[in-house]
Amino acid sequence: MSSGTSEPHGADPFGAARLRDSTLRSWRDSPTRLLEDTNVEQDLRVGAYRDRLFVELAQNAADAAMAAGRPGRIRVSLVDRELRFANTGAPLDARGVASLASLRASGKTGDTVGRFGVGFAAVRTVSDAPSVVSTTGGVAFSAEKTRDAADIQGDVPVLRLPWPVEASPPEGFDTEVRLPLRDDVDGQALLDQLGEDIGDLLLALPWLAEADVDGRVWTRTTDGDLVEIRGPQQETRWLTHRGDVVWAVPVDSDGVPKPLGDDVLRAPTPTDDGLSLPARLIASVPVEPSRRRALPGAELDKALEDAAKEYVRLVRLLPAEQRFALVPVPGFPKSTVDAKLREEVLANLSAEPWLSTQDGGEVAGRQAKVLDVDVPGLPELIADVVPGLLKGSAPAGVLKAVAAQVVSIEEVLETLTGASREPTWWHDVYAALAKAVESHALASERLDGLPVPLSDGRTLPGARGCLLVEGSAELLELLSDVDIPGLRLVHPAASHPLLERLGAKQADARELLNADQLRDAVERSVEDVRSGLDGTTLAGAVLRLIADCGDDAPRWVGALALPATDTWRRADELVLPASPLLDVFDEEVFDEDGALDVLDEDFAGDWLDDTLKAAGVLDSFALVVDDEPHEPDHDLPDEEAWWDSLPEPPSTLVAIRDLDLVADGAWPAALRLLAARPETLRALRVPRGHAAWWIAQYAVLGGLAPSEWRLPGADLAGLYDEVPELGLGEDLLRVAGVRTDLELSSVDEAEDVLNRLADPDRTISAGLATRAYDAVVESGFQPRPPEAVRAADGSVVDGALVLDVPWVAGALEPDQYVVAPEEPERLADLLDLPLASTEAATVTSEGEYAPWAELPALKLVAEQLGIRLPDGGVLVHDPLTVSIQGTEHDVQWWSDGRLRAADTSEGLARAFAWAAGRWPDRHLITALLDDPSPRTLLA
Repeated sequence: MSSGTSEPHGADPFGAARLRDSTLRSWRDSPTRLLEDTNVEQDLRVGAYRDRLFVELAQNAADAAMAAGRPGRIRVSLVDRELRFANTGAPLDARGVASLASLRASGKTGDTVGRFGVGFAAVRTVSDAPSVVSTTGGVAFSAEKTRDAADIQGDVPVLRLPWPVEASPPEGFDTEVRLPLRDDVDGQALLDQLGEDIGDLLLALPWLAEADVDGRVWTRTTDGDLVEIRGPQQETRWLTHRGDVVWAVPVDSDGVPKPLGDDVLRAPTPTDDGLSLPARLIASVPVEPSRRRALPGAELDKALEDAAKEYVRLVRLLPAEQRFALVPVPGFPKSTVDAKLREEVLANLSAEPWLSTQDGGEVAGRQAKVLDVDVPGLPELIADVVPGLLKGSAPAGVLKAVAAQVVSIEEVLETLTGASREPTWWHDVYAALAKAVESHALASERLDGLPVPLSDGRTLPGARGCLLVEGSAELLELLSDVDIPGLRLVHPAASHPLLERLGAKQADARELLNADQLRDAVERSVEDVRSGLDGTTLAGAVLRLIADCGDDAPRWVGALALPATDTWRRADELVLPASPLLDVFDEEVFDEDGALDVLDEDFAGDWLDDTLKAAGVLDSFALVVDDEPHEPDHDLPDEEAWWDSLPEPPSTLVAIRDLDLVADGAWPAALRLLAARPETLRALRVPRGHAAWWIAQYAVLGGLAPSEWRLPGADLAGLYDEVPELGLGEDLLRVAGVRTDLELSSVDEAEDVLNRLADPDRTISAGLATRAYDAVVESGFQPRPPEAVRAADGSVVDGALVLDVPWVAGALEPDQYVVAPEEPERLADLLDLPLASTEAATVTSEGEYAPWAELPALKLVAEQLGIRLPDGGVLVHDPLTVSIQGTEHDVQWWSDGRLRAADTSEGLARAFAWAAGRWPDRHLITALLDDPSPRTLLA
């Protein structure tokens, strides 16, 4: 082997001769070294660096630009079958030439990608005589010169022996690689292929800013994390993260990522290790000598783990709603590197925060939560209740890949139960859920446990059984603060149609007033207030309900606690401040422990009188109504006595309350007040009703009960005195119980009549006395017997007989008996007197029996009157005498088991009328016996 040509030092600035001498010497000293170099270069040319020519040259250009500290430019052209690759940046130096001439050494340092290392061997894939010219000088390599210098034939390691050349790079560039192409290489095809790959090269090599390929120009610009590659026909944008590795994902003009589906690991030059990640990885990882694949081992695993950690940083460069695009989709890995990298990336996405939550924070995948149903608007509302809830929607596969938690609607509802939120917040939640139900994205059955805020401040699960309030704004405001245990009253501000769909019911004021829970609260309200609770809210709410539904309020609202003068009382125990009852009730009624009190004047001023009266507050006398009374339990005065006075229990009860509270001297005014209201006047007119019964006996008019007076026109003179002038009309006096007749409504009244009849100072006609005794009998009461009785002549006597048979009257004086046309036995019992028929009497004269048919005069009268002659006959006496009470008397007729008559027209007529059952016609029969002419009959 020759030592090669020796050049002057000035013509050989990089010491090429020295390098050649050293190499040739090594070949001479070790012939196997020549073979090794030949084989290595051959392997690189046909194996590791095939198809990598421009990648390696671009890397060298990027290193030169970085060494110069300014972005570089490259230009690739084809000149007379010579491929030229020019670049700016640090020019060629001696160390670079040494690297070019060594197949086993590299001159790269620091962050350089591969400045003139073994990668330069890629030029051998297209040229046997490559050269590098720079502003500092140039070197050339030649297969032919190497053969001559080594004195061998066949294959030689071309890149081991450099020769200096006298040439300069094109203007504007610092270095140019010149590659005369072998005959089998298509130079234009190389340029075309470079035009397709140059964009990827510019992305991978940040120190390259521009590339000119056969007149076509590509540029690379950087704006923060965004890299833009502009070419002759298109522009591409990449979002990049640069750390120990480079991650890049293409984005559109709006910055929206366009995930990759197929790519390869770039280390930093492309390898044959396929990747299926959405983003490109450019990383310095250990590679096999062929540079085609990553070198397996612990170093590679560590590099991939570190790269995966930085992947999260790329993801976080994107807006929250676009980050899901960078989560690897499920699929078979394209290589072992891909499998490892995907596993590490997903592990880091699961462990590192990158998912944006509704509360503005970020969480790792395994901390993230998503609803199992897409309910627009709901996640924002419940963000602070369900920590880690993601913002926006995400593909289910993505969330599963990063171990996100899927939260069911049922779990959300359980979490929300008891949550303290404003009612309007709940309304917004219902509105969001309602849309999902209406769109059939969510089955309404899944919302059975939906929490509902109540007006009492509680939040309970389930809408079923809740009440949605309808009514005035004032009512809704009052109900929002009311506490009614057991009444699930939806807070008005939370009310929404969804709740009705889930089982809640609309409730207007009337329905609320009929709620058992409200009734319970009202009935214990006085007790609650007196135990220290505030009754204002409940009072206001109930009164507002009454106002909204009119005066048709249930009677139990009278138990509502309302403020009185000094305390709280039931509404039906209070009187309006301006009520006329204050003028008619006894003053003691309003004492501290009295039956009634006066409603607080300021409170009364806040409500209409009609509303307060509907609640039971008294303005006038109150009614007591019971459609199905079963017993005297209505707190009416002397109710049991009235009930007992009735022939049978009342089917309905309409009475007037508080009659016993009227002051004695105020009854005329009270009656006028009762008559002024149609409803109380009707109650007074109820037949045998309690009001009329009680007033008649216990009211005071002119110092007496109304039943102790009579109206001026009543035929009761002597028995009752005429009512004095009280400024009351006769109709009202009659209704109040002032007498027009002898109807008796109590045992006391019956006893009073007997006492009046026994009063010798009263002048009572015989007919009135008889009617009075009949009235007592007909009343059915059992009064005490009087000390004296009124006889048939109107006189008052200590003892007498009760006339039960008419014939005895002919033997006694009128002052010896009491007349009782109806039920004499009953009257005798009431007066404790004997019956006239029981008095011992003896007929002392003889009579002659005469059949009725043998008495012509009576037969003629019977024909005139159309009376059938009775059977039998009569004993005729002339005269007829009877001994009774030790005295003998002439009488007209008698019966002692046999019918007897004096032989007179009067005697025969009475006996015949009694026998024929025509007693009322006895006087007519007498007249016809005296004068049987038609004139007598017609008269």
